[in-house]
Amino acid sequence: MDCCRSLLVLAAVGMLTPDAVRAQEALKDPSRFTETAPEIYRVAVETSEGTFVIEVHRAWAPHGADRFYNLVRNGFYDGTRFFRVRPNFMAQFGLHGDPDVQRAWQTAPLRDDPVTQKNVRGFVSFTTENRPQSRFTQIFVNTNDNSYLDTSGFAPFGQVVSGMDVVDRLYAPPREKEPDQRRILREGNEYLEEFPELDVVKKATIVTP
Repeated sequence: MDCCRSLLVLAAVGMLTPDAVRAQEALKDPSRFTETAPEIYRVAVETSEGTFVIEVHRAWAPHGADRFYNLVRNGFYDGTRFFRVRPNFMAQFGLHGDPDVQRAWQTAPLRDDPVTQKNVRGFVSFTTENRPQSRFTQIFVNTNDNSYLDTSGFAPFGQVVSGMDVVDRLYAPPREKEPDQRRILREGNEYLEEFPELDVVKKATIVTP
């Protein structure tokens, strides 16, 4: 069954509202989501382990702050998994559960931001792929002093201001049992059902600072 038909079936049986179906379809066109973010805003990330709050400063990394704002406002992160959690290093999420949606965003790279902050505990950055303009949707929360990443283009755009204990509790599978990111890209949450222990982003929401 193709993705569009799957969404319609879920809507028909009450698992997705028509508005949710439309929102999901809209996410396949990144060009629609280019709103400029406020100079400072907060995002509450409700997870299966609890809630943590990220305060974003646009001045730190404007392209990253704008991208995160648009993704959160339009529900991109809802239902995504923390698929790569390394104790005393970082917690990573941001691959959409629908491979068609993720594929669209993989063709919409972010312009690089200068690194103005440090990747120390609690600071949040987009991942890169070790080449210019290679940030897309994945982000990570530093759970240690990882300032050696600063020289590799990881530009923090926000900081966890409450709930770092939640981030510390996120499930961290042994490295040899981590999900394969290539399969997540191809198969989305259908593949991640094989990893029921992974923590989930239930909902990410813009909240008043």
